Amino acid sequence: MSVVRPVAARGDLFDRRIREQWTDQLGRRLDILIAGCGRSGELRLDRMDTRVTGVDEDRPELRDVVASRADLDAWALDDMRSVPIPPRSFDVVYIEFLLERIKHAELVLDRILGGLRPGGLLLVRMRDRDSAYGFCTRALPSWLRRALWRRFVADVPEGPLPAVYEPVTSREGMQTFCLIRGLQITDEAKDTSGPALYGPLGRLAESVCALVERLSAGRLPATHDELTLVIRKPQNHFARLI
Repeated sequence: MSVVRPVAARGDLFDRRIREQWTDQLGRRLDILIAGCGRSGELRLDRMDTRVTGVDEDRPELRDVVASRADLDAWALDDMRSVPIPPRSFDVVYIEFLLERIKHAELVLDRILGGLRPGGLLLVRMRDRDSAYGFCTRALPSWLRRALWRRFVADVPEGPLPAVYEPVTSREGMQTFCLIRGLQITDEAKDTSGPALYGPLGRLAESVCALVERLSAGRLPATHDELTLVIRKPQNHFARLI
């Protein structure tokens, strides 16, 4: 399926791969789609000719964040199964903490991939359902997550968002998804970025994750909670058409 290279920090990785894509296109404008633009993170696109489009779910807690983003040239909020994504219109698609919070994640992922041109890059950041942090997030009832959110998490205006965590939101799930569709995973990394770990009760959150790791005999590790993947859509015409 792929040869996975060791990588540097997540931000540097995405920045490098986007710049390489732009260079390979001999300076032609990069059309970029950000799926999950209701979060406030931004890509570093300085000194490149780009057009950035954002899509996300139509939720009240996301609208203000999207409307305030200065890096988007256009955006749309709707059900992710029907939000407009023109086919083969983007050179880079960046999925930012979206897959773990939506239903029908594989269907949505196929729609997003349909908007990616052959040879294009898919950059994925997602919470790992098979980590201790991911397990705690999906195991808590939604009402309890809402009640605890402000105690554990500070300065995250868009949360708490749903925690669905379908099987594709794991390393094994994404590898299987890419294998079936003829996609190449070129880089992958693990990181720790769960907001509760850096909030007012971060040490308590760390202790809970460590306990989950011990009780699961290491099956749900506390050493990471985020998966970062760089995936390439092949030029090969014999690969499955997406």
